[in-house]
Amino acid sequence: MNDLATEPRSWRDGITPYLEKEPVGALLLGLSSGAPFAMIAATLTTRLAESGIDKKTVTAFALTFLLYNFKFLWAPLIDKIRLPVLAGLLGQRRAWLFVIGLCTMAAIIWMGQVDPVADLPMMVAAALTVAFFGATYDIIIDAFRIDSLKPDQLGVGSGMSQYGWRLGSAGAGALALVAAERAGWSVGYAAAALFTLPALAAGLLLGEPARREALLAKAHAQGFLAHAYDTFISPLADFLTRPNALLVLLFVIVHKIGDTLANLSLRLLLADLDFSKDAIAAYDVGLGLVAFVVGIFVGGIVYARLGMMRAVMLSLVLMGVSNLMFAWLATMGPVNWALGATMGFENFASGMGGVAIVAYLSWLCNLRFTATQFALLSAMASIVGRFVQGTTAGALIESLGFVNFYLLTTLLAVPGILLFAILMRREPPAPETTAEPAPAE
Repeated sequence: MNDLATEPRSWRDGITPYLEKEPVGALLLGLSSGAPFAMIAATLTTRLAESGIDKKTVTAFALTFLLYNFKFLWAPLIDKIRLPVLAGLLGQRRAWLFVIGLCTMAAIIWMGQVDPVADLPMMVAAALTVAFFGATYDIIIDAFRIDSLKPDQLGVGSGMSQYGWRLGSAGAGALALVAAERAGWSVGYAAAALFTLPALAAGLLLGEPARREALLAKAHAQGFLAHAYDTFISPLADFLTRPNALLVLLFVIVHKIGDTLANLSLRLLLADLDFSKDAIAAYDVGLGLVAFVVGIFVGGIVYARLGMMRAVMLSLVLMGVSNLMFAWLATMGPVNWALGATMGFENFASGMGGVAIVAYLSWLCNLRFTATQFALLSAMASIVGRFVQGTTAGALIESLGFVNFYLLTTLLAVPGILLFAILMRREPPAPETTAEPAPAE
């Protein structure tokens, strides 16, 4: 009698998990998550640069990203507050998804209407509004994804969400540029705002997460003080009770400092090297997207073969090396094949890291506090890098030069690698599987 466990899997067996409705929903959610981020990242940088805004002002706009980092402050409200009428009709998660999705769309359209030269303060307000609603949309999207995926779908679902995020950010950014070239920035931003809609389609496809509803069933009977405590204090208190909680938080805070600085400074490097817009479009956007997709695919295989913890370690090393590639590119000048090699490797490493690291952060979350805990972890992952980028990165580049700046970002990747090596020894064996921690009683 044959042992089914030893039979080789067909290609259909490998593809089937990606075609299940939960991973497809994760793809749609990712598409919408990446769009508002792109509007205040490369797209806004390009728009401000074309308008003649000075570099220090342009880099200062990176501070708007800090709203993404502080989203954990209002994430508990998303976890606990039920929107009147809509929550009864759609469920708590889907009610928030639809309301904030439409608000995000409106904010992006508004930002396209503002002229940064005529009214820079209004552009700041518009960018902050997009960042706020985009960050809030992220809270809901992440929670909805984690709540909807089954435990054995975490790896595939994380990969699909990363596919979606990159496709959404690249697609929205490219559509904005193409439309703006032909009809102006207001039309460009309005077209890009359509990328907020796939997440709403995911809400219709997946329905309200049943497991989440079951866990909340007893929460409605709580008194006000107990409800407030459970909303704001319990998620953090619960996380701090897990093994190695402080070490995990320290790792999350430091592991992406170098990577964040490197990537947020990329367009400044390419401008300084005098790469053409066509070259940037071809190698940064085009080739980069292909490499990212390949990285996610390979990341899924590595995740399945090596387990989550070893996949995260490999990703951390590759992401550190990608920063070294930026330093090499800075020595090469405007050489297209060097740009292609750099962006190909960087995006491949980011794709691999997206699968493993997002799955790891998702695994750390208790299902009772998904929105709050994932918001906290994802926010902590880039807060230091974004703050330094918005305040001192320009000065560092001017004083050190691009080569030494990117060598510094490579060194900044080392502490995260060392901390995770310690975590690999201390964490219980459960993270090597796709199982989630049991919900707290």
